[in-house]
Amino acid sequence: MNTSVSAARAAGEENVQPPATLTLHRASAEPWALAIHGGAGGRILELGEQADYESGLREAHAAGEAVLSGGGSALEACCAAVQSLEENPLFNAGRGAALAKDGRAELDASVMDGASGLAGAVLASRHAKSPVRAARAVMEHTDHVMIVDPPAQLVGEWSLEVANPEWFVTERRLAQLRRLLDKSESGPRHGTVGAVALDANGHLAAATSTGGISAQDVGRIGDTPVIGAGTYARDGLAALSCTGEGEAFLRGVVAYDVAARMRYAGCDLPSAVAATIEETLTEKGSSGGLIAVVPTGEMVIAHNSPMMFSAYRDGAEVRVHL
Repeated sequence: MNTSVSAARAAGEENVQPPATLTLHRASAEPWALAIHGGAGGRILELGEQADYESGLREAHAAGEAVLSGGGSALEACCAAVQSLEENPLFNAGRGAALAKDGRAELDASVMDGASGLAGAVLASRHAKSPVRAARAVMEHTDHVMIVDPPAQLVGEWSLEVANPEWFVTERRLAQLRRLLDKSESGPRHGTVGAVALDANGHLAAATSTGGISAQDVGRIGDTPVIGAGTYARDGLAALSCTGEGEAFLRGVVAYDVAARMRYAGCDLPSAVAATIEETLTEKGSSGGLIAVVPTGEMVIAHNSPMMFSAYRDGAEVRVHL
């Protein structure tokens, strides 16, 4: 059973963002749930071929679902789904990610385990082939939460695959960078991938990965690797992964804002998400979206941007939104 809710905003203002769209998906008969996103931004015609994006989302969702159906953890399911998107050059994460002004990819990722409350993140990573796996390694193999550009030696010590920084750069992204730098292209330049999951043991987790903004200043960091801004998970409450204009999500601490409304104000998930998007994004002229899941298996996919790539299970069917 699906319920759609629109948090409409008064029309008439020239630069008003589109209404936030909230879709509440009740869990299937399975004791687990998974939702993934491939970023929020412009229309599909601006971003590529619909069939290719749909295929990539389905593959990533299947990777995460395979973990959950086999009794695996919510954290591993999120990492498997996000890693699949990182390996697909269509999405802004891993290979094919957005490039900074110097033509290099600086990759951010984070994970949070709702069961333990632990989290890990990498910022401006250039050597780990899978940034989300590196973020998990920070959580599991160090005493830290964040590491900036973990060197190849450290990545190897984590038993992760090392990649040459040039491996992440694609001709498609180089061409986009040239157009942006010579001002022949404008419009949305952001994008992120992420996953939230509930496993059969009732644990929640979230993971998010991105290349940031195309033609961003070298060293710029958005919300993706910042716990509470772009990623958050707490057992018994919710797991969230965000995408959109990173600076707005940082200022609004969006992921945690939703969770706080639920924990301290008693809001249900749809109400908390609607209020957060309206107050921290729409009212400030910013755009983006998020995915979230709660312990009952209910999932919300919300955005106030023209579109948001996402995938989730609805009974016997996996649905993809573009």
